[in-house]
Amino acid sequence: MPSLREIFRHGSVIVIDAASSTIQVGLLTPNGADRWASSHEESGIGVFQCLASLGYDPQTAGAFVFCDGPGSVLGIRTVAMAIRTWCMLKPRPVYAYTSLALVAHATGRAEVGVIADARRDAWHHYQLGRGLRRVAAEELSGEMVMPEGFRHWSPLPPGVTTVPYSLAEFLPQIGNANLLRAVNEPDAFLHEEPSYATWTPQVHRAPVRS
Repeated sequence: MPSLREIFRHGSVIVIDAASSTIQVGLLTPNGADRWASSHEESGIGVFQCLASLGYDPQTAGAFVFCDGPGSVLGIRTVAMAIRTWCMLKPRPVYAYTSLALVAHATGRAEVGVIADARRDAWHHYQLGRGLRRVAAEELSGEMVMPEGFRHWSPLPPGVTTVPYSLAEFLPQIGNANLLRAVNEPDAFLHEEPSYATWTPQVHRAPVRS
């Protein structure tokens, strides 16, 4: 797993994060002259607003980095689709990172769990040294934080505090952390692949009357 600084060998890097309610896009360069833009529009508009604000053509990027979750699945898949399209036009390396791992490394406290709603009374939970898990609500314990702008459908567990989710602030702090994974087909993170029931077609007949 490479660090952010290691992938500068590809040149300038575009970072796109649509996991929260704020779209964040960064243009990162080897010389440290980074620039950031953000948008509160929905991801299909916000990503391109940010790129326009930066005045940057993604076709000139040397590599792409994106958040594959946990977070807004629609936002993440919109970003993944855009990156796949850009890479079809011009192949480039693509790297993914986990939103909760980013916060945990920036926080730097192994005793703190970073959580996000996984629905159905379960929570994504990341802790330094333990990695990412899915935990039932009643099994959560210890000090916990949740990134700002992450939607939740279940009530927050007692004692959870909200922390900023700012890539412009976090990434310079953890540039040497091995958070990135090379991916061939950008998509949203899943704990496991969905399973589907097999449907067997049957001819419907009128009920037999006695």
